Amino acid sequence: MRHAETVTFGGSGLDRAAHLRSDAAALGAALAEGWVLPVWRGKPLICGDDLGWVRAASPVLAHGGAPVFLGLDVGVARFAQDISAWSPEAGAEAVEAGFFDPSEQRHPALDDAFAFAELRAVMVRLSPRAAELAATARAVLHWHRSHGFCPTCGGASQMAQGGWQRDCPSCGAHHFPRTDPVVIMLVTRGNSVLVGRNAAWPEGMFSLLAGFVEPGETIEAAVRREVFEEAGIRTGAVRYLASQPWPFPASLMFGCAAEALDDAIRIDPAELEDAIWVSREEMVSAMAGLHPRLKPARKGAIAHFLIANWLADRLD
Repeated sequence: MRHAETVTFGGSGLDRAAHLRSDAAALGAALAEGWVLPVWRGKPLICGDDLGWVRAASPVLAHGGAPVFLGLDVGVARFAQDISAWSPEAGAEAVEAGFFDPSEQRHPALDDAFAFAELRAVMVRLSPRAAELAATARAVLHWHRSHGFCPTCGGASQMAQGGWQRDCPSCGAHHFPRTDPVVIMLVTRGNSVLVGRNAAWPEGMFSLLAGFVEPGETIEAAVRREVFEEAGIRTGAVRYLASQPWPFPASLMFGCAAEALDDAIRIDPAELEDAIWVSREEMVSAMAGLHPRLKPARKGAIAHFLIANWLADRLD
């Protein structure tokens, strides 16, 4: 395994057992013997430093939809089920709107060791296998919630293939989970790296520039376009470094290194609140939490991974 595959949500080698998705009888038997991850409004059930698995007969799943087959984990069948219709009891901790939701919700059928938590809050505590399962569950269940109707004819669609397809009984169209390609760029010039911030982020937080790949565009072209559009910096050579599934809600991040051809920043205020060049020495201080005003990207995000490996000279 390449070092690049050790990024959060990557590299666990889950057996997705796609051959079982079309076998309803086999999936039914697997569900009876396997485990289900409840997901409430995008939050997976967590137990300590692991996912909170329950059996298919658990009362926690009473308000859930159809289960999605995630795969086989060392031969054990793993499923996920959306229980967003469940309403926490009066007095429960309320969901907090904004960039990050630190609240946790507990189900009365489970003890206090179990809680629904924001995946970004716990992702670095999870094992690589648990992280991949959680990311897959969150992304696929979000797709089902947001794609209940056929984009071809507008009719209500139905889950199929163990949750990896939606079929339209009205027009016969088949639809599959979406993954949106995004480039995220480690743009360097000499001893410095280019970082920017969005106005909605926590005070002082800066991260690598990123943007969606457009139709008909290569990854390299997207890198050059996004950096120029957001910061006015022209880039030369571009090379791929690592990728990361990012289920917020359904992106695949392509981490790339790019060499800046100039250093005069001209930000697009519609895209960024600020952008700056940060030296290696300053970034070391920021990553250690010692910089007076600069806060790095959250641990677990590919931006943090790329910057940390750039500082350690182990990007390849």
